[in-house]
Order: sequence, then structure tokens, then C-alpha cells
Amino acid sequence: MSANQLDGGWTPFITPIPQEDLDVFNTAMKQIMGVDYQPLAVATQVVAGTNYRFFCNSKVVYPHSPNEARMVQIWQNPEGVLSITSIEKV
Repeated sequence: MSANQLDGGWTPFITPIPQEDLDVFNTAMKQIMGVDYQPLAVATQVVAGTNYRFFCNSKVVYPHSPNEARMVQIWQNPEGVLSITSIEKV
């Protein structure tokens, strides 16, 4: 936890995204098909496990589909199991 992070609070968004956080994103998102998500920044929150918020550019895998900003939230439990908890349009 960084010195300026409140206990249970979110870190500021950072970029470039650390490789360890990219690995979390890529592993969790393997189950998502039909939309391409490109993570641009990440914020984390340590709770019972770790919450990750990835600010992403998303694009439906279809010709001429528009780009959209999405917030992808992933939770990693203390045992390391990953769950996508939300994907929201920003």
C-alpha cells in the first residue's frame, strides 16, 4: 500500500500498467468473447483480496464498430481466484 493510500481506499490510476496487473487482467478476461478490451490505466484497492479497476478502450469485434470507454472491475480473492465483478460504460 502506498504512503498516500487510505486503508481500504483506491490508489490513483497509474499508467503504464505494471506487468503483474496486466497478467491479472489478461487471465480474468480470457472468458470474454466478442469485445476487444485494451487496458489503459489501473487502480487497486486492498480489501479481503484485491479489487482492480481497469480503464479500458473497448471495441466490439465487428466491422466499423465504434470505440467506447469501459471500466472493468476485477476481484482477486486471497487464494488468487479472479472474478470480473463489473464492466461499465464510462
